[in-house]
Amino acid sequence: MAAQLYGVIGYPVTPLNDGGIDTAALTTVIERLVAAGVHAVAPLGSTGELAYLTEDEFDTCVDASIAAVAGRLPVLVGVSDLTTARTVRRARYAAQAGADAVMVAPVSYWKLSEREITTHFSAVSDAVDVDIVAYNNPATSGVDMSPELLVGMFENIEHVTMVKESTGDLTRMLRIAKLSDGRLPFFNGSNPLVLDALRAGAAGWCTAAPNLRAQPCLDLYSAVTTGELNTAQVLYDDLKPLLEFIVAGGLATTVKAGLELLGVPAGEPRRPLLPLDEAGRAELRRLLSL
Repeated sequence: MAAQLYGVIGYPVTPLNDGGIDTAALTTVIERLVAAGVHAVAPLGSTGELAYLTEDEFDTCVDASIAAVAGRLPVLVGVSDLTTARTVRRARYAAQAGADAVMVAPVSYWKLSEREITTHFSAVSDAVDVDIVAYNNPATSGVDMSPELLVGMFENIEHVTMVKESTGDLTRMLRIAKLSDGRLPFFNGSNPLVLDALRAGAAGWCTAAPNLRAQPCLDLYSAVTTGELNTAQVLYDDLKPLLEFIVAGGLATTVKAGLELLGVPAGEPRRPLLPLDEAGRAELRRLLSL
């Protein structure tokens, strides 16, 4: 199954309304990603505001997302939570609903030891029969997993088969490749680092950018994989201002605003997140050449 995940993995926003998940709008958002040609769809990541959803909303989003993809592409579902029990529940739900893989970031108020992190992932692995992407993003989760820990879990926990590395530190990706003798696929989760990461052998790029500019993202991945590095550099230089903007402004906030500017209703982010301000919208409009 792990070989099915590669390339540009598109992360949809989660459209919200007063009643919870706007499933019709979510279907539209996902259909745009599928039609654009992304290689997989990953609902309920940071872009999808997973941390702000109730359990019922999580379930609704999983069901609607898998229905929208309709088997055309692999689906990677984010299932992270503060507790192991809820992470396991979410992982089980996603797997039973038809997800091809789940993504787990250990999220914690208290600093977790490596023993606690390993036990957390083992519990998820024991609960599901789908692959697990170990997601390292200490800036949002508060937990930093070293390359040594990630490779150790890959070697010792059955379903941990991939890593999403989002620190923006290329040396970590290179270390993962070296420690695993190239056996552990790693995905770039740091938008501004994408060109260097793909050149370094990343299996793919986990990104919200295709919601707004899908074709340049796909062309960039294709150019690197076919060795057209000069073309890749030109594409990256063109994309970089947008990539930096959406990260700096918060992915859910900026991508939802961008979709609205493109005529795709996506709702507002859930508070405490706020909609993009007018200055930000003006800059985003410029970056999207609208």
